[in-house]
Amino acid sequence: MAAAAAVGVRLEKPAEAGESWGPVLDLVCNLAVDLPLPDFRVADLLRLQRHSIIRSRWSVGTDVPLRVNGRLIATGEFEVVGERLAVRLIEPA
Repeated sequence: MAAAAAVGVRLEKPAEAGESWGPVLDLVCNLAVDLPLPDFRVADLLRLQRHSIIRSRWSVGTDVPLRVNGRLIATGEFEVVGERLAVRLIEPA
């Protein structure tokens, strides 16, 4: 089973973007990071609570697919930033 960590994203206007970007900058999109969790069961899903920790075989530096509204847009890798786990975009699709 694959799990997706979804995050709301708001884009900032790039410095080189012209006025044509204005109408789309406030559009909402869903960014998902797909993580294969081979031993994750429905029972595990039902036990999830806020701040739950899910163990996986993925580690810092591992490539993960990034999807926006279900469409693959890039490959990223896990990175630790302070006390948080982040995903750095490394290769656009």
